[in-house]
Amino acid sequence: MPLSSAQVLALRMRALLLTGADSSPGPGRTVAGVVKWFGAMQAQDLASGLFSLGTRIPGATEASVSDALERKEALRTWPMRGTVHLVPPRDARWMVTLMGAKPLAGAAKRRETLGIPDATADGAVEALGNALAGGKRLTRAECIQALNEAGVSTAGQASYHLLWYVSQKGVTCLAPNIGKEQTFVLLDDYVPNPHTPGRDEALGILALRYVRGHGPVTVKEMARWSGMGVRDCRVGVAAAGGSIVEVETEAGPMLVTPESLDAAEPGAGAYLTLPGFDEYMLGYGDRSLMLDPADFQQVVPGNNGVFRSTLVRDGRALGTWKRTMRAKSCLVDAVPFQSGPGLSAADRAAFEAAFEPYATFVGKPVEVRWA
Repeated sequence: MPLSSAQVLALRMRALLLTGADSSPGPGRTVAGVVKWFGAMQAQDLASGLFSLGTRIPGATEASVSDALERKEALRTWPMRGTVHLVPPRDARWMVTLMGAKPLAGAAKRRETLGIPDATADGAVEALGNALAGGKRLTRAECIQALNEAGVSTAGQASYHLLWYVSQKGVTCLAPNIGKEQTFVLLDDYVPNPHTPGRDEALGILALRYVRGHGPVTVKEMARWSGMGVRDCRVGVAAAGGSIVEVETEAGPMLVTPESLDAAEPGAGAYLTLPGFDEYMLGYGDRSLMLDPADFQQVVPGNNGVFRSTLVRDGRALGTWKRTMRAKSCLVDAVPFQSGPGLSAADRAAFEAAFEPYATFVGKPVEVRWA
């Protein structure tokens, strides 16, 4: 019989590492293990990216996750869709090379809009390459200063575009913040022993990691997540061989790893408090299994691309939350969705208890205030 929607959702929650650290199969619950499991994790918003890791690592704190990034268990760069992700360091170069061609091609029009000549963009590559040579690590402000001193204009929005462009070319990547400031390093200095698979092998690695970290999924979903064409994604699935299999679901054929089907019957998890920019939302184009389409505007108001943190019960998003950090505590404003029957008193109590790992993560007690 085909997998039901409930079974697909339960399998996805386990693939997303959201059903408990003892769930099998899965990686070692370290920063390096989790990031390698997914292949790439959305990290455009650093705070969300850190807690995306923390929510999958029992007992994690913001400091312990940040320390792991300082140890180079993962790094941030722009591998796909022109957005920042956490990736395994040794895979950063081939990922940027494989998936960066399309964002780079699209950037030419953006530079034209911003009035940035191609020569200026190429000058930024040379200038930052020189400024960061010898293992230097510079803050964003210092990189912009280096560009200006080299005669590369960073007026207006040019600075962000040029810093992105140089990383998208595979020259630089993001190192951990110093305080609240972004820092940049040369990718080749930071990761001197990169993995260098051929194109088909790289596509196969990408396909396997996406399917095992998100499945059951379709090739179309893989293409949306990776920014690659459907044809390339099919090549990747073929290159992965028996590591990826097709199953029938109520929504049609989908891709999974055999191990996910061989494991014990999964549950969809219980009560979760997830960051907004998490693979739970960002890993799929069709989010209807996790979120009623009528509630999408409450998660992404005005379709502005900024995802609010979610309250999730049994794999379904039922509300949003946002934090306000105080001197000695963290205030969370929790807002149930307007649609549906709402949250019972028991639901609210369970969600309040579900914030305990977040309190551990931020190192402060969490007070929940319901709208």
